[in-house]
Amino acid sequence: MISTGKNDNTHTVASGARKVALLICDAIRQQLPDLAQHLVYQDIIVDQHGFGDYLTVQEAINAAPDYSHKEITTIHINEGVYRECIRIPHSKFRLKITGDGAENTILTYNKYARAKWPGREFEIGTSGSASIYIHASYITFEDLTIENSAGEGKEIAQAVAVFTDGDFLFFHRCRFIGNQDTLYTYGRFGKEGGIKRNYFLDCYIEGTTDFIFGPSIAYFENCTIHSKKNSYVTAASTLPGQQYGYVFRNCTLTAAPGIDKCYLGHPWGAYAKAVFLECTLGSHILPEGWHDWEKPGKPDTKKNSYYAEYGSKGPGAATAKQRVKWSHQLTAKQAAEYTFEKVMYQSQDGIKWNPYENR
Repeated sequence: MISTGKNDNTHTVASGARKVALLICDAIRQQLPDLAQHLVYQDIIVDQHGFGDYLTVQEAINAAPDYSHKEITTIHINEGVYRECIRIPHSKFRLKITGDGAENTILTYNKYARAKWPGREFEIGTSGSASIYIHASYITFEDLTIENSAGEGKEIAQAVAVFTDGDFLFFHRCRFIGNQDTLYTYGRFGKEGGIKRNYFLDCYIEGTTDFIFGPSIAYFENCTIHSKKNSYVTAASTLPGQQYGYVFRNCTLTAAPGIDKCYLGHPWGAYAKAVFLECTLGSHILPEGWHDWEKPGKPDTKKNSYYAEYGSKGPGAATAKQRVKWSHQLTAKQAAEYTFEKVMYQSQDGIKWNPYENR
C-alpha cells in the first residue's frame, strides 16, 4: 500500500520497527555506555502475534544463511506455543535459538509412530514421528521447551520430541516433554560412525519408555531425568568401536507418583554404553540397575555393552553386589576418563568446541 501521508506503513511494520530500534540502540551505546552492556541483539525475532520478523519458527530457520562457517545467526522466539513440525537442514549450521524461558516458549507437534502419513497408506515410523529434526551442526538451543504432544494410548506408539542428527549440539535450560522415545540422539551417519555429539546442561527430560535413546555421544550435566512409567530410562545403541555413549554427570533421576520399578537402561543393540557419575537416583531405580533386554537371536549384550556408575547417591543407589554382575562400579581414576573434554573432544578430528561461544 502506498502511503497517502495520513498513515504510516513503514515504521509500524516489523522491519521498520527493527530499523528504529537499531537507531535507538546505537544512540544508547554512544551516550549511555553503562546501559549499553545490557543490550542484546537478535538477528531474527519470531512472534506468533506479528511483533517480530516471522510468525513461525520454520520461516525463521529458512531465512537464516546457508553454510555460515564463521557467523552465528541468532533467532529469538517470543513467548507462546508454536505448533509446527520444525526441520533444520544440514546447510543451516551455526544457529543460536533462544526462547523467553522454558515455561513460556514451547515448540510442539503431535506426530507418532504407526499413524498413517496424510494421503498415504503406509505408517509413520519412529524416526518419522519427531516434532523437530536437527540435521545441522553447531546449533544452540536455550530457554525453551520442545514437546511431542501426541500423548499415550492404544494406537500411539513411539512419539519423538527431538531428533538430533547434527554434531556439536548444545541444549541449555531446555525442557523435553514426551512419553515413549522423547529424545532420539540419532547421529547414525556421522564421521567414524555415530560420533556426533550432543551436550545437555541444566535441562529437564521426561518420558515413559526408552525416552533417551540412540547412537550419538551425549553428555548430560546437572539435568533432571523424570520417569513417568515403570520401564527403562535409556536405550543406547552405541556403535561398535565407539569409545563413549551416554554420560550423565551430577544429574537427578526422579519419578511420577507410584512409579517404583525403573532400570537405568537397556541396550538397543549389542554395544550400548552409558555411564552415571555422581548422580542422585530416586527410589524408583531398581537395585539391579540395568537390564540386558535378552531376545532370541540378539547378540550377547551382557558381553558387549558397557554400563557403569561412579558415586551414585540417593535411595536408588546400590552396591556392586546388588547391581547386575556385568555392570561396573568405577574407581576415581576410571571416572576421570569421562570429563567433558575427553568425551566431547575426539582426538581423531582435532576440533576444540566451546559450547558457550554463542553466549
